[in-house]
Amino acid sequence: MPKNKTIFAISLIALVVAIDQASKIWIKTNLSIGDEIHIFDWFYIHFIENEGMAFGMTLGGSYGKLLLTLFRLVAVGLIVVLLRRLLQTPHTHIGFLASVSLIMAGAIGNIIDSVLYGVLFSHSHGQVATLLPPEGGYAPLLFGKVVDMLWFPIYEGFLPAWLPIWGNEYILFFRPVFNIADTAISIGVFAILLFQRSFLPTHPRLQTPISTPNQHNNRMQ
Repeated sequence: MPKNKTIFAISLIALVVAIDQASKIWIKTNLSIGDEIHIFDWFYIHFIENEGMAFGMTLGGSYGKLLLTLFRLVAVGLIVVLLRRLLQTPHTHIGFLASVSLIMAGAIGNIIDSVLYGVLFSHSHGQVATLLPPEGGYAPLLFGKVVDMLWFPIYEGFLPAWLPIWGNEYILFFRPVFNIADTAISIGVFAILLFQRSFLPTHPRLQTPISTPNQHNNRMQ
């Protein structure tokens, strides 16, 4: 069973990373920043780049970017250690293993952008990027930007007047643009939070029933 679980984890990670990178490479080599493709009124392919945090969030400056990339590398190393322990544990729940694998796949997907994309691609401002341009990439190693493209503007308009605080306020939901890697991380984290009782069963000692006073007296007799 451990061997089957290892194959499952590696296959899931490889599949998610492959889909994530294929989508990003297609975007980089077919669209320029700001271009979008209308799929539905509530779903667009909208190309943006960010400094590396999930859902378009940023950490300012070159040092912030480098710190974030290094933090990601350390985080993946820690996830590898956790995943290895899970694979060595006979009774690891397959759902927990899948969730951690998704988180690891998402982290790897965005790390590839941060570490390599600056070297592999030309910039995408006002032009479609070139893969392996003769003049070199748009940034040094470790300073690449993460490609985002999934945008779900489900609701845009004014909130009802009767709402306290936010009444009549204009909103756009869902504003962030993200990618497959972000999606994998989010699914993995939410699955662990929602199903932690199933994934992480209570230690047997904690499941021992509490003795009542009468039961205690009977044993003493």
